[in-house]
Amino acid sequence: MSTKLKVTVIASSLAILLFAIVGGFVNVRASSNEGAYRQMSVYSEVLSRIRNDYVEEPNIADVTDGALHGMLESLDANSSYLSAAEYKRYKTMKSDGKADIGAAVSKRFGYAAVVAVIPGGPADKAGVENSDIIESIEGKTTHEMSLAEIHSMLSGEIGSTITVAVVRPRRAEPEKIVITRDVVVIPPVGEKMLADNAGYIQVDAFPEGESQEIAGKIRDLQRQGAKKLVLDLRNSASGEESEGVATANLFLDHGTITYLQGQKYPRQAFNADPAKDITKLPVAVLVNRGTAGPAEIVAAAILENARGDVVGDKTFGDGSVQKLIEMQDNSALILSIAKYYSPGGKAIQDVAVTPNVLVADAAEDDSGLPDEEQPATPGEKALVKKDEKPKSQQDDQLNKALEVLKNRESKG
Repeated sequence: MSTKLKVTVIASSLAILLFAIVGGFVNVRASSNEGAYRQMSVYSEVLSRIRNDYVEEPNIADVTDGALHGMLESLDANSSYLSAAEYKRYKTMKSDGKADIGAAVSKRFGYAAVVAVIPGGPADKAGVENSDIIESIEGKTTHEMSLAEIHSMLSGEIGSTITVAVVRPRRAEPEKIVITRDVVVIPPVGEKMLADNAGYIQVDAFPEGESQEIAGKIRDLQRQGAKKLVLDLRNSASGEESEGVATANLFLDHGTITYLQGQKYPRQAFNADPAKDITKLPVAVLVNRGTAGPAEIVAAAILENARGDVVGDKTFGDGSVQKLIEMQDNSALILSIAKYYSPGGKAIQDVAVTPNVLVADAAEDDSGLPDEEQPATPGEKALVKKDEKPKSQQDDQLNKALEVLKNRESKG
């Protein structure tokens, strides 16, 4: 058997195996087996046509590699295929990459998209903005990368640099930006007393321990005389889902906060523990298109348990659990095996969180294109510093949240 034919057979076999593994993730059920075999037949025929009829002799290994990347990415943004070389680099970065760029990155429009930038982090210092589309990393287009590969390329050694090309609305050419990787420090939880006895809490991310820091701020504000609370989760897009659950529990003494479920993953519910509820104050949660992950769990739990209002823009939509599966040829799959659901049964990753009080962010840079033709643009929030008040006069979303709380107070 020739080397080329061996490669073809191995590639086809690998593709068929992958179809069998991920078949359940594309909602193929009873008549599913027949449909799956039909798709395998189509794949084999296409592969044969490429091999025999393409304008020049193709590199079948590259063709199959591209097909596998596309297959996994078609499931959801967090599922990935890593070739043997990509997986080797991925493992190295997971163990040795101590630094990062300080931004939550997902995939949108087929490219890497910046969901939110950590204030004061490397990306922020370099000029990367929320909603930037990263067209390429070190000259390689992100359109051809899995999300896992994107994340591994963005991490690295402390002090090392990486060049990205970003695309923004109304800008003709990508802008090259050099970022110096560093250990990312999440800013502390911000808190302030606003007018009319309103306490304000700002959360940039949900690293381990964040819920306890938020709890401390709530207690501080209550001691200062707060009669209502604004929880600002705009552009909060990274962290631990467990911290989102714990934060929601600070406001809830009963009810479901969220639950995990998948095809082979039994439902796992996270219910509010009344012993961990620390405040009964009215609350309004601020969100925007840069709100993702743990922050969405908080917003959905408070909204759907009728504990408070959610004000702002529709969130990003991210919340799932992945499993790493090593293949015999040293490649790997990263598959989403369960999704986080809101108390009402909505998959957060699929539908995001829609506020019950919708307010567009005035800071958004709208290119004038329809939503489906342009990158989602998260709004920016005013950072709360120890020596200054939030610029509420410039913040329509914050003003609306305060208005909603005041109306609820008057009705109560």
